[in-house]
Amino acid sequence: MRHGKKINHLGRTTAHRHAMLSNMASSLILHKRLTTTVAKAKALRKYVEPLLTKSKDDTTHSRRMVFAALQNKETLKELFGTVSEKVANRPGGYTRIIKLSATRLGDNADMCVIELVDFNETLLEAKTAASEKATTTRRSRSRGGKKATGDAAVTSATEVSGEAVAPAATVQESAPEDTPTETLHNGESREEAQEDQA
Repeated sequence: MRHGKKINHLGRTTAHRHAMLSNMASSLILHKRLTTTVAKAKALRKYVEPLLTKSKDDTTHSRRMVFAALQNKETLKELFGTVSEKVANRPGGYTRIIKLSATRLGDNADMCVIELVDFNETLLEAKTAASEKATTTRRSRSRGGKKATGDAAVTSATEVSGEAVAPAATVQESAPEDTPTETLHNGESREEAQEDQA
C-alpha cells in the first residue's frame, strides 16, 4: 500500500521518471504549453515550478542547479531570458492545468494542457480588457430606485456593460387591490359559493 506517499511514480523507474520529467520541463519552457495526461502534468508541475523560482535569481549557482535538472543549454537560455522576466513579479503558481474533454484513444487516459500562466495571450488580453471596463458594480445597477424604472433602467444597464442584458423587472409602486375571499362550507364547491353570493 502507498498511503500518504506523495510521489506518483508513473509506472517508471526513478531514472526513467527523472529523464521524462526533465524532457517535459524543457519542452514546456521552450514551447510554453504541452498536451499530456493529467497524472504526468501534475508530476511535471511539482518538478518545474521550483526551477522557475530558481530562475528569478540569475546567479551562477542557480544556473548550475537548473542545468543539473534540465541538461539543455537552449532551455536554460530561454528560462533565464524571457521566462524569468515574465514570472519575476509572480509569487508562485507559474503553471496552469486545463483538463480536456477528449480522452486518449488507446487507453482512455484523461488528457490536459499544461501551460505557463504568463504566456497565454488570450487570457491576458481578456484580463486587461476586464480591468479597463467601467468600474460600476452589479449592485449599483440593480438598485436603481426612483430613477431607474422601466425602459430607462434597461438602456442604462446596456450602456454600462456593453453586453446583452435581460430587461429590468417592472416594479409596481402600489399594492394590488384586495380581492374578496369566499368561505367554503362543508361539501360546497367554489362555483356554488359564488352563486350564493350573487
